[in-house]
Amino acid sequence: MPNLKDIKLRIKSIKNTQKITQAMKMVAAAKVKKAENAVKAARPFSQAIKEVFDKVYTSAKAEPTDGVKSKVAIENYPVLLAEREIKTVGILVITSNKGLAGAYNANIVRKAIARVKELKEQNIKAKLFIMGQKGVNGLKDFTQKNNVEVVRTYTKLPAMVTVGLTNMIIEEMAECFVDGAIDSIEIITTKFKSMLSFVPELIQVLPVKVAEPEAKELPAELGNAPLHPEMLFEPSAEAVLSKIVPLYLSNSVYQACLEAQASELASRMSAMSNATTNAEDMIRILTIDYNKARQGAITQELLEVVSGANALEG
Repeated sequence: MPNLKDIKLRIKSIKNTQKITQAMKMVAAAKVKKAENAVKAARPFSQAIKEVFDKVYTSAKAEPTDGVKSKVAIENYPVLLAEREIKTVGILVITSNKGLAGAYNANIVRKAIARVKELKEQNIKAKLFIMGQKGVNGLKDFTQKNNVEVVRTYTKLPAMVTVGLTNMIIEEMAECFVDGAIDSIEIITTKFKSMLSFVPELIQVLPVKVAEPEAKELPAELGNAPLHPEMLFEPSAEAVLSKIVPLYLSNSVYQACLEAQASELASRMSAMSNATTNAEDMIRILTIDYNKARQGAITQELLEVVSGANALEG
């Protein structure tokens, strides 16, 4: 027969856990809407920055840039935009500092491991820049066993992503790029689609991949010749690139962090909701077991009393 005291203690323990999961669900729900709004508000700006950058890069990449240097790595656009052989890839892996977010961090870690293995098959080295304690812990064994260098880790993160943080991260990655330590910059984050849908995503930042703009045709009376737009720069192409390149790089990391932040909160809210529901089911089942055991104990006591009475009468 089950021990009534043990069942009662277990029910109490699960109820306490349920209170915690319920509170965490409410906190995540309060934050996720703000994070979702931030992501949706930033996407049009990010798309516009990418389109402007593509147009400027396509039009100005043939302009002379020799001798243009800057002490700030992110502003050293001639080196950042120069084509080179890719021997080492720098990967920014964005995870969270806290757990209890379902499979959110595990999916990112698996994506990062798969990407490193893919690069290794191509004889390309990978160097990692890891955001979040969960990413540091999840990739520790893999990086040690496979001799993958972790250049920097970022674990003291603010509650909400800031532009200052992303500027610091991309500046350090740009320094490695300019110094030749890495030849490419990639970001592994989570694309936020909805409260219930978010998937790991690989974003290539450098080298730049720009789709060739579609040429418009002239009217038939002018010969249907392709028309390629021409862009003029004031005061110069160098001045425009020196401003647009840092903005493009910084915004790429910032948008990736916003997407990851919203995905983390949505995943945590979903996980805590499921945990609260499961706790409720466990409490219901244990309560039934407790009542059955209690009823059995009472019945056993009654049988013992009746048996004792009959023995005395006999």
